[in-house]
Amino acid sequence: MLRLYVCVLEAKDLPVKDTYVKLRLGKFKSKTRILRNTCTPVWNEEFGFRVHDAEDVLVVSVVNDNNECSVTNGYADFVSEVRIPVGSVAFEDKQTLLPTWFSLESPKSGKFFKKYCGKILLTVSLHGKGRASFINHKHSPNSSTEDSKDLEGLHISSEAPCGKMGVGKQLLKVIANRLHRIFNKKEGSSKPGDSSEPSTSLSDYEDSVQENSSPCSFEEAIALMESGDNKPEMPENLPAGVLVDQIYLVSPNDLNVFLFAPNSQFGKDLAELQGTTNVQEGPWAWKQGDMSGLTRVVSYTKAATKLIKAVNAIEEQTYIRVSRKEFAILVSVSTPEVPYGNTFRTELLYKIMPGREVSSGEESSHLVVSWGIVFLQSTMMKGMIEGGARQGLKESFNQFSDQLAQNFKVLDKADLPGKEHLLATLQTEDQWNWWQAITYFWNFTVISTIFMFLYVLVHILQCGPSLPQGLEFSGLELPDSFGELITSGILIIQLQRVYNMVSHFVQARFQMGTDHGLKAHGDGWVLTVALIEGFDLASLESEGLSDPYVVFTCNGQTRSSSVKLQTSDPQWNEILEFDAMEEPPSVLDVEVFDFDGPFDQDVSLGHAEINFLKHTSTELADTWLMLEGKLAQSSQSKLHLRIFLDNNKGVETIKEYLEKMEKEVGKKLNLRSPQRNSTFQKLFGLPPEEFLIKDFTCYLKRKMPLQGRLFLSARTLGFYANLFGHKTNFFFLWEDIEEIQVLPPSLASLGSPTLVIILRRGRGLDARHGAKTQDEEGRLRFHFQSFVSFSVASRTIKALWRTRILNPYQKEQITEEHDDQEGFVIPEDSASILEDEEKMIRIFSAELPITMRSVMGIFDGGNLEHKIMHGTGCMNYETTSWELVKPDVFERRVSYQFNRHVSAFGGEVTCTQQKFPNANTGGWTVIEVMALHGVLFADHFRIHFRYEIEKSSLGDCACKCGAYIDIVWLKSSKFQQRINRNIIAKFNLRLKETFELVQKEILLISQNSHE
Repeated sequence: MLRLYVCVLEAKDLPVKDTYVKLRLGKFKSKTRILRNTCTPVWNEEFGFRVHDAEDVLVVSVVNDNNECSVTNGYADFVSEVRIPVGSVAFEDKQTLLPTWFSLESPKSGKFFKKYCGKILLTVSLHGKGRASFINHKHSPNSSTEDSKDLEGLHISSEAPCGKMGVGKQLLKVIANRLHRIFNKKEGSSKPGDSSEPSTSLSDYEDSVQENSSPCSFEEAIALMESGDNKPEMPENLPAGVLVDQIYLVSPNDLNVFLFAPNSQFGKDLAELQGTTNVQEGPWAWKQGDMSGLTRVVSYTKAATKLIKAVNAIEEQTYIRVSRKEFAILVSVSTPEVPYGNTFRTELLYKIMPGREVSSGEESSHLVVSWGIVFLQSTMMKGMIEGGARQGLKESFNQFSDQLAQNFKVLDKADLPGKEHLLATLQTEDQWNWWQAITYFWNFTVISTIFMFLYVLVHILQCGPSLPQGLEFSGLELPDSFGELITSGILIIQLQRVYNMVSHFVQARFQMGTDHGLKAHGDGWVLTVALIEGFDLASLESEGLSDPYVVFTCNGQTRSSSVKLQTSDPQWNEILEFDAMEEPPSVLDVEVFDFDGPFDQDVSLGHAEINFLKHTSTELADTWLMLEGKLAQSSQSKLHLRIFLDNNKGVETIKEYLEKMEKEVGKKLNLRSPQRNSTFQKLFGLPPEEFLIKDFTCYLKRKMPLQGRLFLSARTLGFYANLFGHKTNFFFLWEDIEEIQVLPPSLASLGSPTLVIILRRGRGLDARHGAKTQDEEGRLRFHFQSFVSFSVASRTIKALWRTRILNPYQKEQITEEHDDQEGFVIPEDSASILEDEEKMIRIFSAELPITMRSVMGIFDGGNLEHKIMHGTGCMNYETTSWELVKPDVFERRVSYQFNRHVSAFGGEVTCTQQKFPNANTGGWTVIEVMALHGVLFADHFRIHFRYEIEKSSLGDCACKCGAYIDIVWLKSSKFQQRINRNIIAKFNLRLKETFELVQKEILLISQNSHE
């Protein structure tokens, strides 16, 4: 029994707000729930109907539920409807009508007569046994609906406003199409009695392509597609992951033919290896549509597994790019017989690109296969579906790689030339030799000018002095005829043109700045760019050629190439190196200029941006970069580059970067494990050099809060959440951020401050699905809230952002502006705190029966310090290492949180400590500036401490400890005295408890060591 499944997704532009949908097929009826107060309702409800007659019509009606309306006739609450013949669904690809917007037809009478009634989004599919007989019935000459395949266009054209094409014209078009098929039908195109589902799918597909195209071979069709205009760019990998990423010793053209040519032996061998049966390949044909290109359909039966029985599958393979030995083939796989198979389809993207040069000189191909899943309907089983598809595709493409490796050699890194070998083949600097000058000056203007000048010079030498004539006098000789005058004028004009050419040549020669040809200096991230050539560079003049040169900018550094005169296909072969950078670069800006004298007259011929996070090192090692801009796009201009990003100090560079950020953040930053970094990189598809710095649990605020984790790395800020298999992940660059705001707590944010990140206009478009809003200027706004420690997260994010986008002067300026709210420093002259000894109050003094060295252990960042601070109510206690900032003066940062037993407000503490030996007492002095966060009036004051640890007169096994406190007020408050009393009392008890615990722990350690 056949069943028709209808999924009512949503509607838009409805003329009323309180609506529901009625569905009727024959005698069967059903309806959706009522949605109120919206003209764009979203139902997402699915219904099933039995199909008894091939001529049935599905009627979908939108109804207004208005209780106040008095029903005067049967159409009082009727809004509009759309009719879909069941026969039209039967002839859709895989008997499934993908989500389609249908224009709702206005009623013939009533309130909505001749009014625009909006659109509705539907998905319709046929399932069950008897589909083949149903289709044969539709094809029968005795059937009154044999032309329903042609009528399929009726419901597609229903998206247009009603009344654009009359029904009579549509019927004439249907009859014409049918007659065209009858008279052009080829003999033997189908076998009698063959009504299997795969063959039916193939015939349906063949009906949708141009049957009147002249036959040609597969190679000819590929060549024809390559010669076409408006070639699309090489697409990005599909989001679910990469299944194959290998380089093979075979040319890209040969690999393409080997994999996708009709009746490929590789396909047969792979099908035999995987147990695939009933393989039927449709012919390659040209298909018009949203994605025009060579297309074919392949159907087969997949072998049974332990969990799933043998199922039929249909692949639609489409070439979406063919250009200069580059091929991109998108494969859409449908498996409707697997569980929930009607709710999704799997997509595979094959990318065949030229590989890197091989030492032997042979051609190589870089094959990348990525995959993704497109969900046609909402389902709670997304996680299970993705997991099952991932496991099945992984096993299948492992066999694919093994089978392909038996035919072509797989190249590893040892076979591929390294950076040194690739760069050795290029010139290390531009050669401005005589040949280049001859090429530029070898033209008619220069040659004719030289000939005329020499001719005149010889004439002057052969002629003697002449007597003055006319207005001439001694010392002034004028032309004696119009011929001499014209000859002199032509010679002067020619000499002027040659002078301009020489001047232009000299200026171009010395145009290169002091950055050209420099070698990289320093340790860290070193960027090397090899500029090889340009192709089809634009020209400002319609007939002339440009004088191009290229400027590269990265992390504030600029490198420029030499100027190539009068060419649209320049050959540079130049190597440009950037000085070592402390932090890995995110983007490389590339701009091509036309040199025309001074710099202020240069005109841009095109520009581009290379995002290091979206390209692998293999892709960057040999890449063609398409230029953007009106001139560049009209000429399809591009550059051939080889880019290498190296870290010449390895892990030490990362450690130094983290130590630098610790000073900015004021909190200890630990180097994450390789496993943690690898997981982070796979989560967002980042290159292996990207390393994780910090991550926080928070909520992403959109329409509804979504709990997930916020990941901070050196170059990116990313968010990831997995809610019942529905994954949300995105990232953007720190350089994309224009502004960071903090909104105060509110009921909407559940009493938590909100961190608002605003991106620059046109940036972060890949992450727009995570944005809460887009403002009037087109900037995306992301809202994050409910951090465990908002102050730590906010301070860390702002510090990383400032480090990436600001120069040293701007960093210093912003730091001063924020000091009152979130920062604090010890005065440069640390003795200023000591000079205020009279103002400081002693809150603790004691002589302890332990050595001074043991007591100083609570300031060394070791296990004893963490144990003591944890025992006194400090949570998440972290310290940075001591650093020498002045002779004999060391400094570090400390951060922790008070538990509720210490402070009813909780609160967070950040401190800057300095220690230095005291020459007068022979002990140590430790000074500390403390800032409190998350407590009342915390931004009004800072707390200064001074600890004196010195030897005791009782002996070497004892020491004397003293602690002093001073509260410095930055802003006045009427509660100042009360707050002073509370702070002094609290820290008096706290320090007493701390040193008692120190004495107890040290004596216990000493006792255990003696035993």
